[in-house]
Amino acid sequence: MLNVMIVDDEPPARARLGQVLRDCSEQVSVQLVGEADGGIQGLEEADRLHPDVVLLDVHMPDMNGIEVARHLAQRENPPAVIFVTAYDEHALDAFEVQALDYLMKPVRADRLMAALARAERFRTHEPRIEELAKNIGAVRSQLTVSERGRMILVPIEEVVYLRAELKYVTIKTRTREYLTEESLTALESEFGDRFVRIHRNALVARGGILGFQRVRGAVDDEGESSEGHWEVLLKEAPERLPISRRQWPTVKAAARA
Repeated sequence: MLNVMIVDDEPPARARLGQVLRDCSEQVSVQLVGEADGGIQGLEEADRLHPDVVLLDVHMPDMNGIEVARHLAQRENPPAVIFVTAYDEHALDAFEVQALDYLMKPVRADRLMAALARAERFRTHEPRIEELAKNIGAVRSQLTVSERGRMILVPIEEVVYLRAELKYVTIKTRTREYLTEESLTALESEFGDRFVRIHRNALVARGGILGFQRVRGAVDDEGESSEGHWEVLLKEAPERLPISRRQWPTVKAAARA
């Protein structure tokens, strides 16, 4: 028995897809276990219901389906994802190339049955979901963080800085800190328009830079002096983060832009 959940922000679309799924249940072992009217609710319901398959709309106002799939991929036992889309033919090339299954609206029963039969081949933890996101320009609006056995969504717009420490990256917001295992390099590649690298281990939000402060070099007991450096001052955090000499021209230019 495949337990299926529908995520779509349009009630008529959910109703139709639910009916088509019930039609399919006469020939395949499948049941509808839940519905969600948006991406964020979909993630919450997926954690509660643990479906085997998620029928996931691509266009939703709170969080698009590609981003939802990327968050689902972080779960310990991620469901298979079948995208339900009204994308035009050109955009669908990205889905075809990455071999992810999808259904065009309005969904036909025979096509849904075929997709369900193949669902286990499309586990979202495989790398192609990230490639798909890049191909269609789907940038996340939130980061997924695992904390005490539950998944937390951290809005990108609230992040003040990202700093690599050992095997983790600290996500700093105005109110608290989170830890993620995502690499700083990958985060910079995805969110380079929002953040600027100030050091090999840190990115700061471009709009969160308050100013800079010069730190003089120290003199040790033997009279040897170290070279000074610049630090960035942040609008929403008390920390002053060091700027590497290599990154100083880039950071200064970003603050002026």
